[in-house]
Amino acid sequence: MIIHRKGATPAHAGELGIIPGSMTTAGYLVSGKGCADALYSSSHGAGRRLSRGRAKESLTMSAMKKAVAGAGVMLIGGSTEEFPLAYKDIEAVMQAQTLLVDIQGRFLPKVVRMNKE
Repeated sequence: MIIHRKGATPAHAGELGIIPGSMTTAGYLVSGKGCADALYSSSHGAGRRLSRGRAKESLTMSAMKKAVAGAGVMLIGGSTEEFPLAYKDIEAVMQAQTLLVDIQGRFLPKVVRMNKE
């Protein structure tokens, strides 16, 4: 069997992975639990709350810069597509996959470098 993952990351028993939130929220170092019912997979990030197009048309760069600076993160580049409000709550995402991964560590971004569009 071949598993092609779109929106997921491998999570075989003991397999290490990283599940990021947004540019202002935590990311997690995890180890897989090997859940066959989930095809040995977990989420690969917080997931989008707003589509890229919706974020671009409804959010401003000034608001994004203010939100990122308020979280103590230095932003280099980027566009409103990646505004932290465009992403789901990483804590809820992690809570929803406790059967899929064990959390080994948690980290917060301090510098984010992105290409401008």
